[in-house]
Amino acid sequence: MTQLDGLMGSADAMSSDGMSARADELTGGPVAHKAGGVAVGLGTRDGAVLGAQGSSVASAAPRGAAASVEPRDTTARTSGRGGASVLIVGSGGREHALAAAVRRSPLVDRLAFAGGANAGLEAIATRVDADRVEEEALGRNLVVIGPEAPLVDGLADRLRSVGVAVFGPSAAAARLEASKSYTKSMCAEVGIPTAAATLAGSLHEGLAAVRRMGAPVVVKADGLAAGKGVVVAQTLAEAERAVSVCFDGAFGGAGAQVVVEERLEGPEVSLFVLCDGHTARPLASARDYKRAFDGNTGPNTGGMGAVCPAPGFSMEAREAAMERIVRPTLGWLAERANPYVGVLYAGLMLTRDGPKLIEYNVRFGDPECQVIWPLVRSDPFVLLHATATGRLADAPIELSPRSAVGVVVAADGYPGVVHTGDAIGGLALVEAAGATIYHAATRYEGPDIVSDGGRVLTAVATGDDVADARQRVYGALAHLSWPTGRMRSDIAA
Repeated sequence: MTQLDGLMGSADAMSSDGMSARADELTGGPVAHKAGGVAVGLGTRDGAVLGAQGSSVASAAPRGAAASVEPRDTTARTSGRGGASVLIVGSGGREHALAAAVRRSPLVDRLAFAGGANAGLEAIATRVDADRVEEEALGRNLVVIGPEAPLVDGLADRLRSVGVAVFGPSAAAARLEASKSYTKSMCAEVGIPTAAATLAGSLHEGLAAVRRMGAPVVVKADGLAAGKGVVVAQTLAEAERAVSVCFDGAFGGAGAQVVVEERLEGPEVSLFVLCDGHTARPLASARDYKRAFDGNTGPNTGGMGAVCPAPGFSMEAREAAMERIVRPTLGWLAERANPYVGVLYAGLMLTRDGPKLIEYNVRFGDPECQVIWPLVRSDPFVLLHATATGRLADAPIELSPRSAVGVVVAADGYPGVVHTGDAIGGLALVEAAGATIYHAATRYEGPDIVSDGGRVLTAVATGDDVADARQRVYGALAHLSWPTGRMRSDIAA
């Protein structure tokens, strides 16, 4: 019996939505192995990546796609394990969390990432040239695309066209994040509850919109702005400044149009839903903390911390969000021949009238990703591969009942201009104290790990409840030695 054969287990597992997912009996080919009830291909045949039932993954690609790909070898990072090869696209904290999760799978022994320097990722995966990502993807059993930009650029489409199994939506489906006005139009057409909004194509129109709507009001750059193109303006003057900043070119083409919308009242929740083009299943909820400083003050950032699951997000509210928001969205996309594959991140406001959509993202959030995967008990590779290959209905989704809290440590000055190259010490002590560190912007400088951007690290700890996890992560961070690093002290408080 091989190690992979020994991984074949029961197909019954309790899913995160409380339903028992019974996998259909899948007849594996000579190199297909069952893990958690899903047959996963772990070899090649005639140059094609093998999928369930010994069939080529290319058979699940769009019609007209190439039938085979050229196999490619990568240095094994964890010898003595299964034979799967995985490529993570991206090199931030989210991608470090994804890589660490995938590496837990006994089915995976070859792991690479395509992106810039990241001291944490380089410890667990082989770094490959980001400019050659399409070549590097050939022959992999799975490619997981982390950031939104390559998704919007059509990377998933190009890889699927040559038979690669990809976790991430098509460019057409990624418009849900690429254009807030596109999503608002979809909401109006389908009847999805969301904030009332006006699209402005000029400074004059934007100023008129905020004056008509009054403060408080939300001003958003229409396109991708790395999480920084949103201002929740408390005064009319602040709203007018935000509109002016967009049209002055601060966000490039992303600010060529501006969405001005009413401010919704209630707690925010992020709902992450796995979708394989046919099936949609909730994975987890989280809450992130966008403002730079304690007390939810200061400018918006990419996120200064997160907690999972989101406190106060009931099963009833989750099901309401799925029925009124997520499933209608996926149905609307499918009707337009744009089935959604990957994770759909629904940013929600829990209002008096029920959940309303704030916006969609088409990938895992950062730092939400870092607090979700430590709680996932199911085999991460099996779960991601099943999503990528249309077998999500058969995949067990099991989460720990514990809570996770993540705290971002940023360079002083973030989200503005920051200094890089500062040595960071005490990382091993932080982890020895019970936290896990995910690197977002670090690099090696000689023997030292140094800062290399704005949001540099995310420290995560789990606990019996939110208070326990919070105490553990802040206690561990007391061992960090980085005088110019800065963190909020009230994450999950």
